[in-house]
Amino acid sequence: MRTYPGHVRQVQLDHWGQPGVWIACPQAAIPSPGRYLIGRGLEDEDAVLGTPLFAAGLDGDGFLAAPPIPSTWDPGTHLALHGPSGHGLRMPERAFHLALIALGKTPARLLPFATQVLNRPGTTVALFTDASLPWLPAALEVQSLPNIPEALAWADFLAIDIPLKSLAGLRLLLGLGAGERLPCPGELLIETPMPCGGLADCGACAIPGRRGWKLACKDGPVFDINELEW
Repeated sequence: MRTYPGHVRQVQLDHWGQPGVWIACPQAAIPSPGRYLIGRGLEDEDAVLGTPLFAAGLDGDGFLAAPPIPSTWDPGTHLALHGPSGHGLRMPERAFHLALIALGKTPARLLPFATQVLNRPGTTVALFTDASLPWLPAALEVQSLPNIPEALAWADFLAIDIPLKSLAGLRLLLGLGAGERLPCPGELLIETPMPCGGLADCGACAIPGRRGWKLACKDGPVFDINELEW
C-alpha cells in the first residue's frame, strides 16, 4: 500500500450541514469513485486508527473528502494518506443508462461517479434520493426513491450507495419478489465502519456473501450486487 503526503486545504460544511475537507495531495493519491484512502493526521498523536476517506468532489490538486472527518483536522493539518484501496465503481462499456441510488444520508459518494459517467457520449444518468440536493449538472436527472422500481425497466446498470444495516430491505425497495433477480447488472457501495483499513482483518466490516463472509475493506467496499446476500 502506497503512502502519500497531503494536507487539509479547506474545511467546509457541505449542503447537508456536515463538515467535509478539501485535501491537497498528489494526483496518484486521489481515490476513484468508490475506492478509499486511510488518512492519518501527523500532528494527532492520540489517533490510533486512520479515517477512511471517500471522494465527494475532485479537482486537479486533490479531492473533497466526504464526511465524516475528524474534528481535529483544520486547514493546514498535514496528513499521511495510505492507498487508494478497495474496489471502485465501474460502468460496463456497453451500458448507457445508469441509475444511481443513494440510500444513506447524502448522495455525496456517488456524485464523482455521476460526473465520470456523464462524460461518456450517449450516456444518461438518473439519481434516486430523498435527500435535499446542492447544485447538480443539468444532465443529471433526479427522482425520489419510490420511483426506483420504474427505473429497472430503463436502466442497464445500477450503482447503489447503501448502509450495511439497509441491505436486508433492498429487495423491497427495488420492488423485487422473493428469489427474483435484477434485470440488469449492478454494484453496491457499502457504508460500514472500516477501522483497520484492511491492515488487520479485524472483521468489523464483515458482510454476508453468497459464498461466505466478505470484508468491505478488502473485498469491497464496492461489490457486485449478486455477490452478497440481500
